[in-house]
Amino acid sequence: MKIFVDSADLEEIKKAYEWRVADGVTTNPSLLKKSVEKNKEQSLKEYIGEILKATKGTPVSLEVTSSEAKDMVLEGVMLYRTFKSYSKNIVIKIPVNTALGESDENHFEGIKAIKELSDRKINVNATLVFTPEQALLAAKAGAKYVSLFVGRTDDYIKSKNNVAGKQEYYPAEGLPGGEGLLEDNGIVSGIDLVSQSAEIIRKHGLKSEVLAASLRNKRQVREAALAGAHIATIPFSVLKEMVMHKKTFEGMKKFSEDAPEEYKKLMR
Repeated sequence: MKIFVDSADLEEIKKAYEWRVADGVTTNPSLLKKSVEKNKEQSLKEYIGEILKATKGTPVSLEVTSSEAKDMVLEGVMLYRTFKSYSKNIVIKIPVNTALGESDENHFEGIKAIKELSDRKINVNATLVFTPEQALLAAKAGAKYVSLFVGRTDDYIKSKNNVAGKQEYYPAEGLPGGEGLLEDNGIVSGIDLVSQSAEIIRKHGLKSEVLAASLRNKRQVREAALAGAHIATIPFSVLKEMVMHKKTFEGMKKFSEDAPEEYKKLMR
């Protein structure tokens, strides 16, 4: 499973690449705004250029801000043209559905934009995907990546079923409810969403890669990998957690204390 860093913080991104674990980066306008506000000496364009230089030609997702297909396509093309001199691996992030409610007429604007950009050979990351059906439509439209929101799906299942309290970890197998597991139209957890979507895409030979997003902790990263995600986009704090364990620290202390000086000299 590939690891994308979910950050627009240049120092975090550089550190993840220095560790040799990053395969790409996902950003959004909110993350970019926070980072640029901390680096007021650079314009937004310059700052994004620095991110692209640091990522060594690996995929970087940049998100559009419009909600109509024609405007999203224009923005996607402009972002690609503006930054392709820094990297040929620009990915345009398009919401799978830009409607603001069920009564809205424009539910397929995102799908149309995904299709047109994909036809133009511009890679697309279909974002805000919360159902396997949305994942299927995005994949059929040609999305390179389909971003499934794991943590936010867990939050929604809880809120839909009036479950109070914040949990650091939401079980992949779901939470028990009054008449079985809590669910959202057959989805019992964010990891279950990843699993069902990955199975549909695999069974039908679609080329999209399943990207597990909105991951809250290292256990969810593990479960996303087991569920068949091709990629996990991970906050920097969770990435650091992944390499840590108390017994590893204890083992290192013991090895360091026990290693004889004569043995150390063999390696100098």
